[in-house]
Amino acid sequence: MSASGCTFEDRCVAVLCCRFCQQVLSWRGMKAALLADTDTDLYSTDIPPSGTVDFTGSCYFTEICKCKLKNIACLKCGNIVGYHVISPCKPCLLSCNNGHFWMFHSQAVFGINRLDSSGVNVLLWGNLPDLEESTDEDMSCISEEEYIR
Repeated sequence: MSASGCTFEDRCVAVLCCRFCQQVLSWRGMKAALLADTDTDLYSTDIPPSGTVDFTGSCYFTEICKCKLKNIACLKCGNIVGYHVISPCKPCLLSCNNGHFWMFHSQAVFGINRLDSSGVNVLLWGNLPDLEESTDEDMSCISEEEYIR
């Protein structure tokens, strides 16, 4: 969960797509910064992506913190697109964070800002329904231009 005093309600919600094959990986992404290195940009989501990524390789730790991580790869093309925080370390949990444990490398995914129900304004995280990862439509083959409309 996010630390008290931190707010993320005004952040834009993004559709996250694989840079290698354009597969939609998540409908509820957020632009984020790595807690241990705030110069590192990435995207994150709070809900495990369903049917779009899977674990690959073994768990590992970084030199920066003691979080236990495992890489995730796009199921369509097989490229590593990010990682899941299997077990966060105490310093990371206590720092200002958005409570997301699914992280995507900005070199491996791109984000397209979602619009709210009016179709005019950008959807903000504070207005996003809690559980909406699944969608009835198969949007995996829609062009970037169509997402923006």
